[in-house]
Order: sequence, then C-alpha cells, then structure tokens
Amino acid sequence: MAEFTEYMTRDLPAGLRLVEGGVTAAPGFRAGSTYSGIKSDVGTPDLAILVADVPCVAAGTFTTSKTASHTVHLCKEHLAAANLHAQAVVVNSGNANCSNGRQGYQDAKRMTELTAQKFGIPAELVLVSSTGIIGRLLPMEKVEQGIAAVVPNEQGGTDFAQGILTTDTRQKTVAVEFEIGDKTVRLGGSTKGAGMIYPNMATMLCYITTNIAVNPQFLQRELRAAVADSFNMVCIDGDMSTNDTVLLLANGLAGNEPLRDGVTGADTFSTALRYVTRYLAREIARDGEGATRLMTVQVRGAATEADAKAAARAITASPLWQCAVAGGDPNWGRIVAALGASGADLRHDVLELWLGDVQIMHGGVGTDYDQEAAKEAMAGKEVRVTVDLHIGNAEATAWGCDLTHGYIDENTLYTR
Repeated sequence: MAEFTEYMTRDLPAGLRLVEGGVTAAPGFRAGSTYSGIKSDVGTPDLAILVADVPCVAAGTFTTSKTASHTVHLCKEHLAAANLHAQAVVVNSGNANCSNGRQGYQDAKRMTELTAQKFGIPAELVLVSSTGIIGRLLPMEKVEQGIAAVVPNEQGGTDFAQGILTTDTRQKTVAVEFEIGDKTVRLGGSTKGAGMIYPNMATMLCYITTNIAVNPQFLQRELRAAVADSFNMVCIDGDMSTNDTVLLLANGLAGNEPLRDGVTGADTFSTALRYVTRYLAREIARDGEGATRLMTVQVRGAATEADAKAAARAITASPLWQCAVAGGDPNWGRIVAALGASGADLRHDVLELWLGDVQIMHGGVGTDYDQEAAKEAMAGKEVRVTVDLHIGNAEATAWGCDLTHGYIDENTLYTR
C-alpha cells in the first residue's frame, strides 16, 4: 500500500478513506493502456481504455468552445442515444482530432465501434476522448492496432492514468472509500491537463468511476455542481481547450438504494465527489506547463458566489501576478489591479489581503508588513492568497500556477 501524502489528506472529509486504484478502485471496472505510435515519444502510452463489467449510469460535462473536438460531439450523441448510460471509454493522446471535418467525426465513431466490438457491447455505450495537437488527422491504422492491443484489468488504473497524458509531468489520480448505509463503496478518478487550461462548465480530460447505484438526473446535477467548484476554478494560461471532457460512470454493483435527493447517503456521495474533483483540480494547477509553484486563491466576503468566483479567477488568470509568483515577488499591487478588473462588486476602501499568513492590505491600503515574511510566503511550493471583500458572506477558491520560461519553451516547440 502506498503512503498517502499530507497534500492528499489535509482536506479529506471525515468518513472518507484514501485507497489506491484510481478509476479501477471501485469493483467492476477494468482499465489499461498501450503505446500505439500516435505520440512521437517511443514507448510512451498514448491509447487507453476504461471498461465496466455492466452498463453504467453516466454523466458528463464538456467544453463550451464553439470549435469543439469531434469526440465531444460524439460523446454527447452517445449519452443521449443510450439514455445517460455508458460502459466503456476509449482515449487517445497526442492528437486532438479537432478541426478535421467529416473525417474526424468518422474516425471518432470508428474508435467507439472498434472498442464496442472488442468487448461485445453496443457502440452507443462507448464514449471517446482525444487530446493533443489540433488539426491533424488521427493515424487510424495505429489507433486500430492500439485498441486491439490494450488489455484492461482490475489493477489497470495506473496504466490508464499514464495513457491519457500529454505534456503532463506526472499522473493525477485519487480514490476514496466510504459507507452508504450498510454498503462500503468507492469513488475514484484520473485526470490530465497541463496547458490550455481555463475551463467553463467543463474540464480538461477527467474520468471518474464508482460502484454506487444512483439516479441519472441526480448524478448529472451533482457532477455539474462539483465541476463548477473545482475544475471550473482552475487557470493555467487562460486558454480553453477544444476537447475538455469529464465523465462519471456509476455501475451500481454496490447494491445500495439508488441515490437521489432524500435518500440516505446522497450527501456523503456529494462530499466524496467534491473531494475527488477538487483534489484533481489542484493537481492540474500544480502540474501546469513549466510550473514551479501552485497558487491557491481564496476570496471571501463577496456579495454573491459569482462575484467571489470572478474575483478569485481574475487573480489566477493575471499573467503579471503569475510572473510575480514565479519570481517570489510579493508585488501585491498586481492582485489589486486584477481584482479591480474582475467585474466583481467591491469597495476599494474595505479590501483586505494576505499572502500566506502575512496581512498585506487593510482598509484598502498597504499595511506595515514585514517584507522578509512576505517574501517567505512567496518562496514555497504553494503560494496562498486570501482576499476579504467585506461586502457579503459568499466565498470561493481558485487554483493556478506561476508563469515561467518553461511554459514558453513548451509551447514554442509543441508541434515539432
């Protein structure tokens, strides 16, 4: 059993226990990956499959980009055709299959058909994702060979998490175990994302599984709510992807009464889902392209939740402040500028601001703070910014990262 880090456990709600396995932590799911040759990095897995033993209740959120990938369109079609059910997901990395016209749609459809044939299930129960370079046709011969080569298994969560990565430097996975009534259940997930991250009612690529029985409409609503407070609060570079997808599959094998409002365990499930999505969101920000520091921004005292979110996201999205974070420079004026331009309702003369535990601003003006203490607050692997607007009771947390030369290096050579 791996040792779970303090970073994983510090926000773990009571009643939840960390377990290994990611998307295969819950019984009834198998996963795996292979290198098929889509990526130029020889030997690096670039095609992954997740499959359930039985059809699952499924929920999803997707990019709001008007230039969405063909895979996004096909996923929506399949979820509608299967009445919010799915049994398998096939994912390729290294190629986004976006802006490829009718051929791109046909290639995405072919991926679902081949996966369906492999497991003897209807094609409408197979969902598909792609991630990578936009505007290049999928090398379908390699894709077909890859689908045939993947051998999903009950311990394949780690392989799956590796197979969906692009410029990520590490896998991003988590799973928890808890009780619903007299049933012990599990919820686990994996995500990828390091650049082109500024989602809106979507995420990068994320897959979550559980053995809980649940009402489809309840599952979709809870997923949207969880995404709104997690992945939608992440910014690495202010660019929304064309392929953003989050999928949640519930196979019901735990045998509990299907969760819906008022059913015992519904609140516990919601708590677990929010922990998983928020943990994975932080992991994405922590692994931003070229990033050396995670940025956590909490805004409180806002008039509305929308204002709190707008203010928090404005700070994480400010290139000037991201550069200050990279340099460990407590140049708090850049935070104030971002707040003022955020569109959130605020009064300059009551603003308060902290870097870590150091109060930098009170009543809209700078305090007589210790410069060395402020620099120390900027020097670690995580920089915490807290803002109190002193208008209302709403609050929100957003995550981002510093902007370094590593980000530029990554994106000046991406298609070479």
